[in-house]
Amino acid sequence: MIDTTLSDTASASLLSSPLSRGPGALPRQRQLIQRLKQAILAGQLPTGGKLPSSRALSEELDISRNTVLIAYEQLTAEGYVIADRQGTRVAPLSAASRSAASQAVAPAAAPLPATARRLSRIVSTRYAHDGSLPLTPGTPALTQFPVNAWRRAQDRALQAAPATTLGYGHPAGEPALREAIAQYLRVSRGVHCDASRIVITEGAQGALALCVQLLTNAGDTAWLEDPGYRGAKSAFHAGDLNVVAMRVDADGIVIPEDAWTTHPPRLIQTTPSHQYPTGAVLSLTRRLDLLERARRAGAWIIEDDYDSEFRHQGEPIAAMQGLSPDAPVLYVGTFSKTMFPALRLGFLVLPQAIAAHAMPSIIEMLRGGHRLEQLTMAAFIENGQFSRHLGRMRRLYRERQAALRDALATHLGIDHEVLGGHSGLHLTVRLPSAFPDVAIVEQARKLGMNPGALSSFALVPREEDNGLVIGYGNTGAERFPALVRRIRDVALGLGGSTPPPR
Repeated sequence: MIDTTLSDTASASLLSSPLSRGPGALPRQRQLIQRLKQAILAGQLPTGGKLPSSRALSEELDISRNTVLIAYEQLTAEGYVIADRQGTRVAPLSAASRSAASQAVAPAAAPLPATARRLSRIVSTRYAHDGSLPLTPGTPALTQFPVNAWRRAQDRALQAAPATTLGYGHPAGEPALREAIAQYLRVSRGVHCDASRIVITEGAQGALALCVQLLTNAGDTAWLEDPGYRGAKSAFHAGDLNVVAMRVDADGIVIPEDAWTTHPPRLIQTTPSHQYPTGAVLSLTRRLDLLERARRAGAWIIEDDYDSEFRHQGEPIAAMQGLSPDAPVLYVGTFSKTMFPALRLGFLVLPQAIAAHAMPSIIEMLRGGHRLEQLTMAAFIENGQFSRHLGRMRRLYRERQAALRDALATHLGIDHEVLGGHSGLHLTVRLPSAFPDVAIVEQARKLGMNPGALSSFALVPREEDNGLVIGYGNTGAERFPALVRRIRDVALGLGGSTPPPR
């Protein structure tokens, strides 16, 4: 037994027990550190107890002295022991500290601290699924993306500034991309903006979260389209906002007259050019009325223009933000639909009234990143590749939507109503209540299809919210007849009917 000043015989025995050796054993240095930590936290090595010298302990355990020295140095750095001229002694630890730290070394079954109350309001409506499955809403035709053109643009961006692109960028985004977006929006969407008012975000979701951070306090009221975009609901709940559902009809969001006084909003979320998920277009009368009433109420409108580039009949519908130079509108856009979701680039156009005031705070709140992707996107826009890609995708999606409409009319075999559908990457199909949409979707996913349940987009689902949100962006036109028949069989089976013979 080694000579030690520790009075407890068990403590001395602990230090003299041999370390594990052979295949599968941890390095002896790590074993020694873990053994001493656990003994100190468990009180087996009491506060102030002097540990054996490095030479004595190395001889007792038959390990190198350097192994012991390194272990003692690590324990000293982490505050377990104190080393001075008198030797190495166990550092003083309170009982509470020992208890908390011992759980970190050997976790017990004690419950974790409760999460923030707001998390209980963010209810998951998603299923774990493969987004590449056919009929997935919101997924573009990734196999048609011009990868080689994107790679060339990326190479040029990296070669132009190989070192600087690896560091932090401007918190509001790369100036080249902000300028390219401003020029594109002015021409294609009629948006009033310049680069100084644009903030690059982590997709549209990042833009929505930033709107909440900039313009609201906990307890403020936000109006949300119903059924509507689930990401906006999550962003509002994460900001501790009081979310009030505003129903949607064939002309877009419907705002009761008394809502302005009974539930005065701070934020109003809307997708006016192509309502998600119903496909409705907000009428001009309602747009102008919403702008005027929001201005009078001191409210801000979030215009989510998520897929307006894909208009299949006539010209694209101009952005609501462009109806007035001083519109109280925060314009949100994303490249997830026009490019590819993994790019995670979105943008927010701030109103002139708050841009100068908000930008200094934004610069402190955000950190510039994804510089290579941003510079590549800027080059992709400037060299015309973005416009050419959009043109190809418009033609493709127009063909796919027409094929899906034909398949639904020919093969669904169930009374249904197709909503909206003149834009975007999906069609919404309303079904009778006898065919429950959530159950249909659950079974469809087991069969390799991934439509969405319309009712899952509503805060408080109604009977008319029963239906399917069917994506066609990632699915070839030739597949729709068979896929629609498969959905028909699932629906009829759940509705108590016998599927017809194939």
